[in-house]
Amino acid sequence: MPVADEEHPAPATPSVAPVLPGRPVADRPTVRAPGPETGAVGGPPCPWCGTPNRPDRHHCARCAMPLARGEEEDEARLPWWRRILDGRRNAVPWAGERPRLRRTFDRVLRWIVAAVVIGLVVFLGMKAPAGIQATRDHFAKRSLVSPDDFAASRNFPGHKPDLAFDGLSNTWWGPGVSGPAQGEWVEARFDEPTRLLNLIITPGVSTKSNRIRESALPHRVTATITMKDGKTKTRELVLDQGPGGQTRAFGVGEVTKVRFTVDSAYGATKKKQLAIAEIEFFGPSGDN
Repeated sequence: MPVADEEHPAPATPSVAPVLPGRPVADRPTVRAPGPETGAVGGPPCPWCGTPNRPDRHHCARCAMPLARGEEEDEARLPWWRRILDGRRNAVPWAGERPRLRRTFDRVLRWIVAAVVIGLVVFLGMKAPAGIQATRDHFAKRSLVSPDDFAASRNFPGHKPDLAFDGLSNTWWGPGVSGPAQGEWVEARFDEPTRLLNLIITPGVSTKSNRIRESALPHRVTATITMKDGKTKTRELVLDQGPGGQTRAFGVGEVTKVRFTVDSAYGATKKKQLAIAEIEFFGPSGDN
């Protein structure tokens, strides 16, 4: 007859569940402050951390920072020119430090820098008055300046040089010769040295556009300026081919006379002569 298999009893459930073995953890290092230094009582405190140090130390026993901070601050407060020129104020290197090598090039460079600085100071001192005057002229109000006398190389009958400075745009000066009138000139004179800043030149016989072709028009004009000290300078003026006044910058300083010489002209023919209706000078206003 068949026999049943022997039954094995089920294993008992453990009261504590199994766990993995723990990982080893290293102990945290313990930070210990340095102990008091022998002979540091009453010594100079570190300017960085306040720890007392022995009088013969150059670096702090706690933070290793230099103890001579006050001397460095005094050195930093020296003006720049003292630091450049005074090469004898060199700190004595401490033990263990490598002193900076002093080469001849350093001294030469120091003197070159000093010479450049002195040169700039002298240059600015010489140019400062002119710069100040130029700034004042730039922002100054303008007012009309009238010449005291007039002259010209020649003139057409009834059109004398004073008509180019009379303030009227329907009167004009002409040399009385046809063609470009190259080399002909008109001149304004001042009894007292007068400071000029701008000028307006009105070419032709009128400001009206329908009369612009009645005469030749100045194209290139050389202004010869006589200064109050008798020296002369020139300015090249290029005018447009159109009616109306043309403003040009004319900051030339204090002058006694100005001569305008014609170099070339627009529309010059054998039947036309050159004409200039008006030349107006402007200087700084008395309200400035």
